[in-house]
Amino acid sequence: MDILTKQKNMTVDENYDIENITEPEKYSAKVLSSIEETDAKLQDLYTDMALSEHPESYTENVQRKISSYKRTSNNLLKAYKKTISITDELNVRHRELVKKRKIKILPKAPANSIIDLQESQAEHFARGMNIYKVLLICYIGSFLGVVIEMLWWYLKRGVWASRAGLVFGPFNLLYGAGAVVMSIALYKFRNKGRKLSFIGGFLVGTVVEYACSLFQEIIFGSRSWNYSNKPFNINGRVCLIYSLIWGVLGIYWVKTIYPWITKLILKIPRRVGKIFTWAMFAFLVFNAIVTILATYRWSQPGIENTSAFWGFIEQCFPNERMKVIFPNMKFFK
Repeated sequence: MDILTKQKNMTVDENYDIENITEPEKYSAKVLSSIEETDAKLQDLYTDMALSEHPESYTENVQRKISSYKRTSNNLLKAYKKTISITDELNVRHRELVKKRKIKILPKAPANSIIDLQESQAEHFARGMNIYKVLLICYIGSFLGVVIEMLWWYLKRGVWASRAGLVFGPFNLLYGAGAVVMSIALYKFRNKGRKLSFIGGFLVGTVVEYACSLFQEIIFGSRSWNYSNKPFNINGRVCLIYSLIWGVLGIYWVKTIYPWITKLILKIPRRVGKIFTWAMFAFLVFNAIVTILATYRWSQPGIENTSAFWGFIEQCFPNERMKVIFPNMKFFK
């Protein structure tokens, strides 16, 4: 029975549409048939070796076949992984283009495939994941993170409290760094299924949160959060519940937030966008340097009396102001 006959029989049993069988499927059927024939032929070799008084005479032939079958297995494994990836991406691209928003009051997030096409056709200055896109995501993430946390804090405690990470403006580079790392790490999964986005978000968020906590403690001798009372925590810096939240955020980020942010970035003209990007970069670098100096002065009682420079820093950022900006920061004695 030839391959096409087998495929036609499969259509009867498995409700396949013979007209829509792809070329890879045709070749895979041929490969499967070839492997089955090879297995049948090997039965004769097994018999010959079992009856031979000198089975070692078959060694060279057997080794050649084993090497060939191993290469075949590697090729088939690569083909399997690639086919699974293609299937997943085709399914996701189609589903995201036809899906309907569940919450009618919110605008539907554009599909990543549409964003990719618009960036390519417009030859936008921040297309793909270049330096402009990365920096703009950092700025937007730094701002949105503070706004969202302030709103959450208000809903939880009923009070407005600063959640900023810098002394000037509602910016927190922790959120910006998380947004950047999340975007870069999950970018290649933007047109894939949610499972990979969840795993990526879980791992990336956990690593970034731990690294930021460790950096703050080493540089400033302080902590802004401590999960020691949470189950399954690691040195109080990360814990399972928040890592799971990072995983869910990974899905929401790459499927909803990233497309919205990119759609916004696409509206920025080239010249204005480039000037704004580097102006914000200079501002945030300056902001970060001043924040480090002010926080260091705050952590070292009496240092303002040692020089005019530290006295100036204390005059600009007295303890009362620093407590308002960073209400959760705790220093180790």
